[in-house]
Amino acid sequence: MKKKFVKKPVVIEAYQTDKEMVIQTLEGPMQASVGDWIITGIRGEEYPCKPDVFDRTYEEVPQDTELTAYI
Repeated sequence: MKKKFVKKPVVIEAYQTDKEMVIQTLEGPMQASVGDWIITGIRGEEYPCKPDVFDRTYEEVPQDTELTAYI
């Protein structure tokens, strides 16, 4: 029987790339296009994410926000 789950809140670091690049991920090399977000995961790994997926999945944490409000 299928169950429903909610993703645990995890604060990540990311930057938007301005050039084509190859990112070495845990699954092997992945191509990142201009405008893709490069996310640093919880174990320090990096992986690219398309902007539309990033926008649906993440919201920016204001610089002066206490992170415990998100976790």
